[in-house]
Amino acid sequence: MTDTKYIWGLGRRKSAVARVRIASGAGAFLVNGKEVGAFFPTIQNRERAQAPLEATETTGTYDVFCNVNGGGTTGQADAVRMGLARALKTANPGFDEVLREGGLLTRDSRMKERKKYGRRGARRGFQFSKR
Repeated sequence: MTDTKYIWGLGRRKSAVARVRIASGAGAFLVNGKEVGAFFPTIQNRERAQAPLEATETTGTYDVFCNVNGGGTTGQADAVRMGLARALKTANPGFDEVLREGGLLTRDSRMKERKKYGRRGARRGFQFSKR
């Protein structure tokens, strides 16, 4: 058994859920067992996932391990972002103000609208034929 103390954070966005563990270390960032660059190939998603470390200027001081499932890549990146921000806030309560100013602790509440009966989707109706 290792004596490494992990700090946990949970992040959600759309239907993606990320469980994030941080520990003091050399700055490793693994998402589902892969490097962050391999898991999020686009620069935008990679930067979004690493935003809390950039905001608190702790890029090389924590090892980050994430388990993400559900949703698409952008939702997963935002879920990792929120989970990491929550874990950093738990690790150092002084980061709360910086993370909150950057909007990193606020959950994005936008969700997919449900499908209604008598329609093709949430709002789109069926095509009307007069004859």
